[in-house]
Amino acid sequence: MPFVSRQIVSAICAIFALGAVAACTPAPPGGGVNDPYEATNREVHAFNKSLDRAVLRPLGQTAAGAPREVTGPVANFADNVGLPGMVLNGMLQGDIGGAATNTMRFLLNTTIGIGGLFDPAGGIGLYEESTDFGETLAVWGAPEGAYIELPVFGPSTERDAAGRIVDLALDPLSRVGTQPQLDYGLAARGAQIVIDRGRFMQTVDGVLYESADSYAQARSGYLQNRRFDLGEDPPAEEEAIDPFALDLEGFE
Repeated sequence: MPFVSRQIVSAICAIFALGAVAACTPAPPGGGVNDPYEATNREVHAFNKSLDRAVLRPLGQTAAGAPREVTGPVANFADNVGLPGMVLNGMLQGDIGGAATNTMRFLLNTTIGIGGLFDPAGGIGLYEESTDFGETLAVWGAPEGAYIELPVFGPSTERDAAGRIVDLALDPLSRVGTQPQLDYGLAARGAQIVIDRGRFMQTVDGVLYESADSYAQARSGYLQNRRFDLGEDPPAEEEAIDPFALDLEGFE
């Protein structure tokens, strides 16, 4: 019964998210910004910035001082538990090569890599083909929609926010993994966010605490990098910084 109920909830979430995407508007031509919710977004940005200052930044400083022998396995494990969802999205996008690569990575790192703590797949050139349902929607032709900043998760768009909901609802690991596996996976993803915050300390601090308008800088960086990653926008002469490109999907 719990499994059936979880399937029903997942289906409802997916339908809701896909319906939200249908209402998205195309991105402005020429790499412009569609930000009709700026006033609310700035309030959320201020909350996220306060959260970073009080929690994430101090934890990141601690993680930055930890030995690689400690942080490496945690990051590897977090990457590994996210692979089943990437395999599913690769298949939905028709990217059979990417799905196959991520499948092999997951199998090798889960077995030889002792549950994903180590990365033997990377040692033989099998690197992660990162993707998500937001990219799947883009491949299917869904418009980007308006820019929004999400609490905790940071910069996003209407399309990517809907994609997060679907990724949560359709995560294959939630169908086959045990509850301890899911709990450890969630904890590891949260820890990876902290590790990445420490790793990119100067870059993130430069945007959040040293720029004249951290909201505008974060927005520009996210949109520019995301559009470039999806092949929707040519790279700028100087690539903007995205302070939230720290795998915040770790909370999913």
